[in-house]
Amino acid sequence: MYTREQLTIYPFFRDNLENRRLSDVLDPLTGIVSRRYMIAFVKDLIERNIPFTFGMIDLDNFKYINDTYGHHVGDAVLETLAKDLSEYLGCKGVAGRFGGDEFLFVNFEDIEYDDKKIFCLDMYSDWRVLRKSTKVENYELFVTGTTGLSTFPYDAKTYDELFSEIDKTLYRGKSKGRNCYIIYVEEKHKDIVIQDLKKHTQYELLKAMITQFDQRNEVLEKMQDIFSVIANDLHLTDMFYCGNSLVMKSVIRGDVLGDVSGIGNLVKDDIFTSNNIEEIKDASPVFYKTLITRGFETTLVASVHIKGKQFGYLMFAEPRSLRIWQDNEMAIMFMFARMLAGFMFTEKITLE
Repeated sequence: MYTREQLTIYPFFRDNLENRRLSDVLDPLTGIVSRRYMIAFVKDLIERNIPFTFGMIDLDNFKYINDTYGHHVGDAVLETLAKDLSEYLGCKGVAGRFGGDEFLFVNFEDIEYDDKKIFCLDMYSDWRVLRKSTKVENYELFVTGTTGLSTFPYDAKTYDELFSEIDKTLYRGKSKGRNCYIIYVEEKHKDIVIQDLKKHTQYELLKAMITQFDQRNEVLEKMQDIFSVIANDLHLTDMFYCGNSLVMKSVIRGDVLGDVSGIGNLVKDDIFTSNNIEEIKDASPVFYKTLITRGFETTLVASVHIKGKQFGYLMFAEPRSLRIWQDNEMAIMFMFARMLAGFMFTEKITLE
């Protein structure tokens, strides 16, 4: 929890704490600055024309923690994150809670792009703030988040502009698979329209997949066509497959990536996901070696099977990306795998 001494080094808090209790300014759960006062603090800095970097962190899949382990466990995760973030910032700035599982921070020191990048890299490494395990009761929870940040006055001149830029970078990070940070760069992000990032509803996407699936007769052509439908919405650069020979191939380029023997040890049902492929090393060492050699750090695998007949596997994996696979992505992959299996079962063909 922030102390009066820590906050009153800033004129805004010094003025506000003259006639207020410290608890009036702090978020009651986490002990960092509340939304109301954090936003007022940022607006005060803009009025005083003081340069700073403003950021927002949105925890990934936090609803799953609440739903699976209970809100008391979720609260403990929020408290830990707030403590880690405020300690990481130290005398560089101030942390606040925006609401729910979203946090704000002001950083006065890291203004230049390279400095902001180092700040974020360190925040995501060595168990400082994110990409770290948090132990609550008997649970070991791996906590990740998506971060967007922008700098006053170089990126924006007003609070509304600044917050809009953070919003854009945050949504860009989510659309890339979460568990990452995006630093606002005008030429990259100024024209982003958040609705465009959201693209189609899942119904529209599934409908387009079914429509496209029926247009071609060859298995590889069907995979290529379906990939063209989902690639932009899911922000994918390729899709992969293997038949019962267990050789991983690219749908788009057609090249062979390597042996995936042992992949069946992972896919016990229809879908397997891993947000850290180190965890598959023992269960499927050959598949692990192929992924790591190609620079893949996470993967989503679907079994292509129907009526007891196994045809192979479909895979998503993005190079140099610690992507966290979402329910909608798993649903799309599951549906596609079943469509493909049904076609091959009827036509009596294989996935090779």
